Amino acid sequence: MTKALISVTGLDATGIIAKVATKLSEMNINILDITQTILGGYFTMMMVVDLDGAHRKFAEIDSELDSVRQELNMTIHMQRMDIFDAMHRV
Repeated sequence: MTKALISVTGLDATGIIAKVATKLSEMNINILDITQTILGGYFTMMMVVDLDGAHRKFAEIDSELDSVRQELNMTIHMQRMDIFDAMHRV
């Protein structure tokens, strides 16, 4: 299973989770785990997703998220989970 960590941060607004989840669903990306909170008016979400169903390269998936980034005016960062895990083992 190819997993990625997606973080979403920015000013809180209605529909953030729905818009990100809809875009992932359109690419056949399954959300495995999710957490979100609001800190002082700022929305923060972390998602672990399974990329295997997308049948796209990592860079293509990241590019597809550009429309959501622009629509929500938020930072959406995607990182390969294997790299994330390796960084935290050091």
